[in-house]
Amino acid sequence: MCRSIKTLREPYVAEVTPADVDAAALQYVRKISGFRKPAAHNAAAFDAAVAAVAAATAALLEQLEVRGGRAAGAGR
Repeated sequence: MCRSIKTLREPYVAEVTPADVDAAALQYVRKISGFRKPAAHNAAAFDAAVAAVAAATAALLEQLEVRGGRAAGAGR
């Protein structure tokens, strides 16, 4: 989908920071919306979507179990 979004779970990444999660969420919302930076009248919806995607991403990473390893965790 969006090649600039990197995999954020073990074994691909040893440690995931909140900045990694936020960057991935921003790239996803940019791709889906078609906006690099939304107009002022769309900024609140855009920012809310980035926050929601980041929260969902962090929750997913916290819940994933890597077989033969420890849980990935999202650094949050």
